[in-house]
Amino acid sequence: MLLSGRGSNFQAIAEARLPIEIVAVISNRPQAAGLDYARARDLPAFAFDHTEHPDREAFDALLAEEVERHRPDLVLLAGYMRILSPAFITRFEGRLMNIHPSLLPMFPGLNTHERALAEGVKIHGCTVHFVTANLDHGPIVIQAAVPVRADDTPGALSARVLAQEHCIYPQAVRWFAEGRLEINHGRVNLRGDSTSQSVLSTGM
Repeated sequence: MLLSGRGSNFQAIAEARLPIEIVAVISNRPQAAGLDYARARDLPAFAFDHTEHPDREAFDALLAEEVERHRPDLVLLAGYMRILSPAFITRFEGRLMNIHPSLLPMFPGLNTHERALAEGVKIHGCTVHFVTANLDHGPIVIQAAVPVRADDTPGALSARVLAQEHCIYPQAVRWFAEGRLEINHGRVNLRGDSTSQSVLSTGM
């Protein structure tokens, strides 16, 4: 589990009673609140300050070695606020998962809620996807949509989207743990689902 801040999605996964073992929680920020939460639950928690390294590649090489030391089947980005180097992504290809606060491919990058309101979209949401070298793209596992209200603010919209993030990220992890996810030609299929499509969940 990689995080940079409070790690609310990490907390949702940790509390979801999934058939998994969280083998390490790692942050690039030593003061990240998510580390305190991990330690309070007796989970292995580690911090590596990215500012102490000369460049992204050097830090990511260290990070990759630390991740490998714990031998994870799946690496989860839970509010990890750094762009990963191509070498790191390639090393964990197919087992590196992220959640993004928009209905990708719409609004990759930052400030997604402000941009959604500025564009006047009627539906917004969040996406769990496998990570590729193309920023905020990659095979989509599951999405959740929320309606955009006429009186919405970025904060109000963000809160409703975050509630859905806390639902769909644990679901995606459960599917992975159960061996139900398969990637074919850049698309995720769900074994045992008659439609063989990624699932769209709608929240109010």
